[in-house]
Amino acid sequence: MTEQLQGGRVRGISIVKAVVIGNTSTYLGGKRETDGHTHTWTVYLKPFKSEDMSLYVKKVHFKLHDSYSQPMRIISRPPYKVSESGWGEFEIMVKVFFQDPAEKPVTFYHLLKLFPNETVTVKDKTLISEQYDEIIFTEPTSIMYPLLVNARPMDINLSTHNNNFEEVERKTFTSIIEARTENKTEIAT
Repeated sequence: MTEQLQGGRVRGISIVKAVVIGNTSTYLGGKRETDGHTHTWTVYLKPFKSEDMSLYVKKVHFKLHDSYSQPMRIISRPPYKVSESGWGEFEIMVKVFFQDPAEKPVTFYHLLKLFPNETVTVKDKTLISEQYDEIIFTEPTSIMYPLLVNARPMDINLSTHNNNFEEVERKTFTSIIEARTENKTEIAT
Protein backbone atom coordinates (compact mmCIF):
# COMPACT_ATOMS: atom_id res chain seq x y z
CA MET A 1 0.00 0.00 0.00
CA THR A 2 1.39 3.41 -0.97
CA GLU A 3 -0.38 5.50 1.67
CA GLN A 4 1.73 4.50 4.66
CA LEU A 5 2.32 7.08 7.35
CA GLN A 6 5.92 7.22 8.50
CA GLY A 7 7.25 10.17 10.44
CA GLY A 8 4.11 12.18 9.73
CA ARG A 9 4.43 11.80 5.92
CA VAL A 10 2.35 9.86 3.42
CA ARG A 11 4.92 7.58 1.77
CA GLY A 12 4.87 6.67 -1.91
CA ILE A 13 2.63 9.58 -2.94
CA SER A 14 3.34 12.64 -5.09
CA ILE A 15 0.70 15.28 -5.71
CA VAL A 16 1.12 17.94 -8.38
CA LYS A 17 -0.59 21.31 -8.13
CA ALA A 18 -0.38 23.31 -11.36
CA VAL A 19 -0.14 27.09 -10.99
CA VAL A 20 0.11 30.17 -13.16
CA ILE A 21 2.45 33.00 -12.20
CA GLY A 22 2.11 36.19 -14.18
CA ASN A 23 1.46 39.86 -14.49
CA THR A 24 -0.64 42.30 -16.42
CA SER A 25 0.37 45.88 -17.12
CA THR A 26 -1.21 48.91 -18.72
CA TYR A 27 0.60 51.93 -20.13
CA LEU A 28 -0.60 55.20 -18.58
CA GLY A 29 0.07 57.19 -21.76
CA GLY A 30 3.19 58.89 -20.42
CA LYS A 31 4.98 59.70 -17.18
CA ARG A 32 2.82 60.69 -14.24
CA GLU A 33 3.99 64.02 -12.89
CA THR A 34 3.65 62.95 -9.24
CA ASP A 35 6.01 59.97 -9.36
CA GLY A 36 7.28 59.43 -12.91
CA HIS A 37 5.45 56.10 -13.21
CA THR A 38 4.44 55.01 -16.70
CA HIS A 39 2.46 51.80 -16.04
CA THR A 40 0.01 50.21 -13.64
CA TRP A 41 0.56 46.50 -13.09
CA THR A 42 -0.64 43.45 -11.18
CA VAL A 43 1.43 40.38 -10.37
CA TYR A 44 -0.35 37.17 -9.35
CA LEU A 45 -0.23 33.51 -8.46
CA LYS A 46 -3.33 31.47 -9.26
CA PRO A 47 -4.29 27.84 -9.73
CA PHE A 48 -4.10 26.42 -13.25
CA LYS A 49 -7.32 24.52 -12.60
CA SER A 50 -10.33 26.02 -10.89
CA GLU A 51 -9.63 25.11 -7.27
CA ASP A 52 -9.44 26.97 -3.99
CA MET A 53 -5.73 27.10 -3.16
CA SER A 54 -6.42 28.57 0.28
CA LEU A 55 -7.22 25.09 1.53
CA TYR A 56 -3.49 24.22 1.36
CA VAL A 57 -1.80 27.65 0.90
CA LYS A 58 -1.44 29.69 4.09
CA LYS A 59 0.05 32.84 2.53
CA VAL A 60 2.04 34.14 -0.41
CA HIS A 61 4.91 36.62 -0.12
CA PHE A 62 5.56 38.90 -3.09
CA LYS A 63 9.00 40.55 -2.84
CA LEU A 64 9.01 43.66 -5.01
CA HIS A 65 11.94 45.89 -5.94
CA ASP A 66 13.51 47.62 -2.92
CA SER A 67 12.56 51.04 -4.33
CA TYR A 68 8.94 50.41 -3.23
CA SER A 69 8.10 51.71 0.25
CA GLN A 70 6.85 48.26 1.29
CA PRO A 71 8.71 45.79 -0.93
CA MET A 72 7.45 42.70 0.95
CA ARG A 73 3.73 42.15 0.39
CA ILE A 74 2.01 39.29 2.23
CA ILE A 75 -1.30 38.01 0.89
CA SER A 76 -3.18 35.56 3.12
CA ARG A 77 -6.22 34.72 1.00
CA PRO A 78 -7.18 34.51 -2.69
CA PRO A 79 -6.81 36.16 -5.00
CA TYR A 80 -3.04 36.07 -4.44
CA LYS A 81 -2.04 39.28 -6.22
CA VAL A 82 -0.41 42.66 -5.76
CA SER A 83 -1.25 45.76 -7.80
CA GLU A 84 1.10 48.74 -8.10
CA SER A 85 2.46 51.27 -10.54
CA GLY A 86 5.99 51.84 -11.76
CA TRP A 87 8.26 52.60 -14.68
CA GLY A 88 10.67 49.65 -14.92
CA GLU A 89 10.80 45.88 -15.19
CA PHE A 90 12.30 43.80 -12.37
CA GLU A 91 12.28 40.30 -10.91
CA ILE A 92 9.62 39.52 -8.30
CA MET A 93 10.10 36.70 -5.81
CA VAL A 94 6.88 34.80 -5.11
CA LYS A 95 7.16 32.58 -2.03
CA VAL A 96 4.30 30.20 -1.19
CA PHE A 97 3.79 29.05 2.41
CA PHE A 98 1.58 26.07 3.23
CA GLN A 99 -1.01 25.37 5.93
CA ASP A 100 1.34 22.80 7.51
CA PRO A 101 4.63 24.54 8.43
CA ALA A 102 6.38 21.15 8.10
CA GLU A 103 6.01 21.57 4.31
CA LYS A 104 8.84 23.80 3.12
CA PRO A 105 7.82 26.97 1.28
CA VAL A 106 8.21 27.03 -2.50
CA THR A 107 9.79 30.01 -4.25
CA PHE A 108 9.12 31.17 -7.81
CA TYR A 109 10.65 34.11 -9.67
CA HIS A 110 8.70 36.19 -12.15
CA LEU A 111 10.10 38.93 -14.34
CA LEU A 112 7.60 41.79 -14.26
CA LYS A 113 6.96 42.74 -17.89
CA LEU A 114 5.80 46.23 -18.82
CA PHE A 115 6.94 46.47 -22.43
CA PRO A 116 5.88 44.38 -25.45
CA ASN A 117 8.18 41.68 -26.82
CA GLU A 118 7.85 38.17 -28.26
CA THR A 119 7.20 36.54 -24.85
CA VAL A 120 4.08 38.54 -23.94
CA THR A 121 0.52 38.91 -25.18
CA VAL A 122 -1.30 42.21 -25.62
CA LYS A 123 -5.11 42.29 -25.35
CA ASP A 124 -7.12 45.51 -25.33
CA LYS A 125 -4.02 47.61 -24.50
CA THR A 126 -3.16 45.35 -21.54
CA LEU A 127 0.12 43.49 -21.66
CA ILE A 128 0.00 39.93 -20.26
CA SER A 129 2.96 37.80 -19.20
CA GLU A 130 2.10 34.38 -17.76
CA GLN A 131 3.99 31.18 -17.11
CA TYR A 132 2.81 27.73 -16.14
CA ASP A 133 4.57 25.95 -13.27
CA GLU A 134 3.95 23.15 -10.81
CA ILE A 135 4.25 22.65 -7.08
CA ILE A 136 5.11 19.00 -6.45
CA PHE A 137 4.37 17.57 -3.03
CA THR A 138 6.51 14.43 -2.74
CA GLU A 139 5.38 12.43 0.27
CA PRO A 140 3.23 15.24 1.72
CA THR A 141 2.70 15.51 5.44
CA SER A 142 -0.30 13.74 6.92
CA ILE A 143 -1.84 17.16 7.56
CA MET A 144 -1.34 18.37 3.97
CA TYR A 145 -2.47 15.19 2.20
CA PRO A 146 -6.23 15.59 2.78
CA LEU A 147 -6.00 19.32 2.05
CA LEU A 148 -4.34 18.62 -1.30
CA VAL A 149 -6.68 15.85 -2.46
CA ASN A 150 -9.89 17.56 -1.31
CA ALA A 151 -9.38 21.02 -2.79
CA ARG A 152 -12.71 22.77 -3.38
CA PRO A 153 -13.69 24.33 -6.71
CA MET A 154 -13.61 28.11 -6.85
CA ASP A 155 -15.10 30.84 -8.98
CA ILE A 156 -14.04 30.06 -12.56
CA ASN A 157 -13.38 33.79 -13.19
CA LEU A 158 -10.56 33.75 -10.62
CA SER A 159 -8.69 31.03 -12.52
CA THR A 160 -9.21 32.25 -16.08
CA HIS A 161 -5.87 32.44 -17.88
CA ASN A 162 -4.85 34.94 -20.47
CA ASN A 163 -2.59 32.49 -22.29
CA ASN A 164 -3.82 29.38 -24.08
CA PHE A 165 -1.48 26.95 -22.35
CA GLU A 166 -2.74 24.01 -24.41
CA GLU A 167 -1.62 25.84 -27.55
CA VAL A 168 1.73 26.70 -25.91
CA GLU A 169 2.17 23.02 -25.01
CA ARG A 170 1.31 21.91 -28.57
CA LYS A 171 3.78 24.39 -30.12
CA THR A 172 6.51 23.41 -27.65
CA PHE A 173 5.96 19.71 -28.31
CA THR A 174 6.05 20.31 -32.09
CA SER A 175 9.31 22.27 -31.83
CA ILE A 176 10.88 19.51 -29.70
CA ILE A 177 9.93 16.88 -32.30
CA GLU A 178 11.32 19.07 -35.10
CA ALA A 179 14.57 19.63 -33.17
CA ARG A 180 14.95 15.88 -32.55
CA THR A 181 14.43 15.15 -36.24
CA GLU A 182 16.96 17.82 -37.19
CA ASN A 183 19.49 16.45 -34.69
CA LYS A 184 19.06 12.89 -36.00
CA THR A 185 19.60 14.15 -39.54
CA GLU A 186 22.74 16.05 -38.57
CA ILE A 187 24.15 13.07 -36.66
CA ALA A 188 23.47 10.72 -39.59
CA THR A 189 25.38 12.90 -42.05
